[in-house]
Amino acid sequence: MRNLARNRGELAAFLRARRERLSPAEAGLPASTRRRTPGLRREEVAALAGVGLTWYTWLEQGREIGVSSAFLDNLARVLKLDAAERRHLYLLAHERPPAESGKTWCVVPPPILRLMHDLAPHAAFVLNLRWDVLASNAAANTLFGYDRHAPARRNLLWLLYTDPALRETLVDWDAEAPRMLSSFRRDYARATQEADILALLAELEKVSPEFKQGWRQHDDVHAPCAGVRRLRVAGKAEPFEHSTLTIDADRHLRLVVYARQEA
Repeated sequence: MRNLARNRGELAAFLRARRERLSPAEAGLPASTRRRTPGLRREEVAALAGVGLTWYTWLEQGREIGVSSAFLDNLARVLKLDAAERRHLYLLAHERPPAESGKTWCVVPPPILRLMHDLAPHAAFVLNLRWDVLASNAAANTLFGYDRHAPARRNLLWLLYTDPALRETLVDWDAEAPRMLSSFRRDYARATQEADILALLAELEKVSPEFKQGWRQHDDVHAPCAGVRRLRVAGKAEPFEHSTLTIDADRHLRLVVYARQEA
């Protein structure tokens, strides 16, 4: 376990350093010539953050007081913290990173494209939070037929419920589709405010009664991101091991790999 007393001391030093580097003008305050120390005064930070001076002073002195996420976000705004500094503030104050809202749009970096193709003959593809298939190697296209669809329709959730060929590929579709939908719900929870994901769900509800029923049942979010799935290849059902790897946490990119299960 991390040492809480040490964290409080580090938090105090971090806050002082960030307060002293920020000029009044950067904080939107009038300049003053009567300043014995650089940066903002404690009372100025407290006022801008909407808390009492005594309470903020205790925080900067490393006393054992609790802070809310809302206050930490307010303090990060006042002190002009960048994303890395805001994360560090949360780790010191809460011993956990801040909750981040998920973004569905992203571009696959070239190194990930090379890695995906180097995984051949195993099928590999990259998903974002919306489950758009942003990239896929030749083995994945052969197995799931992603390249048969226009880029705008290369969405795993959409194809799961609308593509007869993918339904045929999934040997146990009636069992696998609810599990995959349950897994998708976890990603949806991180990106509920994204217009494109809401549009996808609305369109699926119109074209697929099965999706509409499954989505509105609100089953538990329990589906694992790894396991064995039976796929139909050349008319024969074969077991494939599948696993999902996080390749870019900030961009919410996952690499999904399918490999034939060894006997």
